[in-house]
Amino acid sequence: MTSSRSFLLICTVGIFCFISYNMVRMPVLALFAESLGAGPERIGLIVSISTLTGVLLKLPSGALSDIYGRRFLLRIGVVAFGLPPFIYPFVSDLNTLAGLRFFHGLATAMFAPSALATVAELYRERRGAALGTYTACTQSGSLLGPFIGGYLIYGAGFSTAFIAAGIFGCIAVILFYSLHLDVAVPTVKERGLAAVGADMWKGVVIILRNRKVLITSSTDAAKMIANGALMAFLPLYGLSVGLNPGEVGLLFTVQAITSFFSKPIMGRVSDRVGRQPLIVMGLVICSVTFVSMPHVSTFAVLLLLSAGFGFGEAVVSSSSSALVADSSEFKTLGAGMGMQGTIMDIGHASGPLLAGLLIANMSYGSAFAVIGGVQLAAAAGFWLTMRRQ
Repeated sequence: MTSSRSFLLICTVGIFCFISYNMVRMPVLALFAESLGAGPERIGLIVSISTLTGVLLKLPSGALSDIYGRRFLLRIGVVAFGLPPFIYPFVSDLNTLAGLRFFHGLATAMFAPSALATVAELYRERRGAALGTYTACTQSGSLLGPFIGGYLIYGAGFSTAFIAAGIFGCIAVILFYSLHLDVAVPTVKERGLAAVGADMWKGVVIILRNRKVLITSSTDAAKMIANGALMAFLPLYGLSVGLNPGEVGLLFTVQAITSFFSKPIMGRVSDRVGRQPLIVMGLVICSVTFVSMPHVSTFAVLLLLSAGFGFGEAVVSSSSSALVADSSEFKTLGAGMGMQGTIMDIGHASGPLLAGLLIANMSYGSAFAVIGGVQLAAAAGFWLTMRRQ
């Protein structure tokens, strides 16, 4: 297979994986947890807990892909996308739901760092455009998943939505295992766990000392704090102002549509004008649109703000992944993408938890203002640090 066909395969598999994942995640998960009796704090925990798996495992899995090859980790990750959705219809209590969400998080923890590193290796000269295109494809899962999931629970109930998500995940499994991914597979000698662990730790240490990777990843974390807060509480806010679940799903879909079409374009722009100014601009856009949402109740205006937030996300993501790849040594590229994913997931997991605590003690407007301020602080910190670099 040529590199372009391998790129097409990984983009196609990513589409189906993330349709499946996002059908479960928003708005279905928050509404399902509420139907089981969860309050705001518990909903925030359940929404964020799958991301905690990524916090724990994305960096190790990325480092392992540097040793054993990307294909090995991708195989594990794609199966973790396909199977868990079929278990959700049998869940009847919140503790079981939390445990299942933690297990389901294996999907992105195993798949995402290796997929990003694969794309960065295939297109070393045009990383911004290639990573923008790949992340746009995964974003299409966020485009279709909430829309399909929202209308399925509105028209047919939670079980139908979960089973449909499992079917999309199984399509990704079949595609990946039936077609060959043309990526380099390193020759690995038979060694004990200690030797493998030492090599993995060496890659991790190199990345931990890379200030550019760390500060760039922190901008993604700030963006994902807001993203996680929206994922958990925009459905509840939407229902409180008179929207139905299908309309709430459409808010996420419009956000994803904007991001989907913007990422490849902004990736090309970052290849030409540089990554840093776009990252700062994207964070400012995310902050302004996010803070504005709880001050409006009109569906059309919420759609506009969701689209604006999606554009801000696209500007940040298309530039930050490319900047991390640019700043990582070739032999630690997987570890670099894993570190970015880990820090990003810390932000994503923190978003619902922070929003849940804030909303329980203050208004939606005040809670969103605090989280918007975090994004502005991250933009300022990134700009000042990179100028010193």
